[in-house]
Amino acid sequence: MPSSPSSSVEAARKAVAARLREIRRDAGITGHELAVRAGWHASKSSRLENGVTPPGDDDIRTWCRVCGADDQAADLIAASRSADSMYVEWKRVQRTGLRRLQESYIPLFERTRVFRVYCSNVIPGLLQTPTYAMELLSDITAFRGAPNDVADAVAARMDRSRILREGDHRFAVLVEEAVLRYRVGDASTMAGQLGHLLAVMSLPAVSLGVIPFTTSRHMWPVETFSIYDDEQAQVELLTAAVTVTAPTEIDQYVRAFGRLADVAVYGADARALITAAIAALG
Repeated sequence: MPSSPSSSVEAARKAVAARLREIRRDAGITGHELAVRAGWHASKSSRLENGVTPPGDDDIRTWCRVCGADDQAADLIAASRSADSMYVEWKRVQRTGLRRLQESYIPLFERTRVFRVYCSNVIPGLLQTPTYAMELLSDITAFRGAPNDVADAVAARMDRSRILREGDHRFAVLVEEAVLRYRVGDASTMAGQLGHLLAVMSLPAVSLGVIPFTTSRHMWPVETFSIYDDEQAQVELLTAAVTVTAPTEIDQYVRAFGRLADVAVYGADARALITAAIAALG
């Protein structure tokens, strides 16, 4: 799968742009006339209605006012914001720190019944220990230059993890074996984290699979992603989170998860890989 903004995002933005174009045409004016009446540079109306530049709220209000369609502004603004929320840069949601981002997932988590999580780089957040999370979130904060509220963010992440033991939820989690070996923090931090995985595996709501280095596979390691029921998927890129809502794209992630699950090992075999990773810490 491509590590780029989902086509769901592009489709949503193009739909807003197309609606702006329709409103202009219904008003019987050209793009140049619209730009003049709005007090914009001549090319701005073209960029907006062709989806080259995402419109701001004020752009939409001005467009609708000039075209005599003020009653359509609110719906268009809502559609535009929805498109923007599909592709959210981490620096935008982390500009006030990481705690609020952790807490923002709670409503989604509470309403989701079946979680499918695949991680190719780090231990999934729901399965992290406080020490591991502290190391990881500290690195993220430093890398992105976010305000340092790591202690509060870790507390929020741990509080969020109660969902593993509460309510009617099921968690199917897959990690690449490499995740067990990537050192986040020191050996003690990793030993504690891997030991926690062994404990979490015994929870009735959790299925943890490990994809071995040596497995013969027909699905390559891809970017970390989570599927919430069959309603949406979230993909984690280096710079942003992409929320996928188009059924055809969700289906691709579901199929990818199924293929990855087929080559994972579970139970005693997964425990053996985790135990081996602990032993390798020395």
